[in-house]
Amino acid sequence: MLIQINYGDVERSDAIDQFVQDKVTSQLGHLADKITRVEVHLRDDNSSAKSSHNDKRCTMEARPAGRKPFVVEHAGDDLYSVITETAGKLSRAVKKNFDRAAQ
Repeated sequence: MLIQINYGDVERSDAIDQFVQDKVTSQLGHLADKITRVEVHLRDDNSSAKSSHNDKRCTMEARPAGRKPFVVEHAGDDLYSVITETAGKLSRAVKKNFDRAAQ
């Protein structure tokens, strides 16, 4: 499972890269044989010069082999908590869909 991180108005750092890798792997690692790629988009809606409520945004897209992609998004004040919440949402969406297909 390839994890691709895209930055928009968020300064790239090795710490954020590693955090995203860890969260996505912990939430979706057990499905790595079914998911070819996860794209992560990180944004700061007000740029780094300003700060406001819910201005950090994370969008994650999982691309399962042979299926349509799943996209989830979450916004908040802290980038790390937004990444954590988005990874959890994505895991639940993928699991729910795979469980439905297995029935």
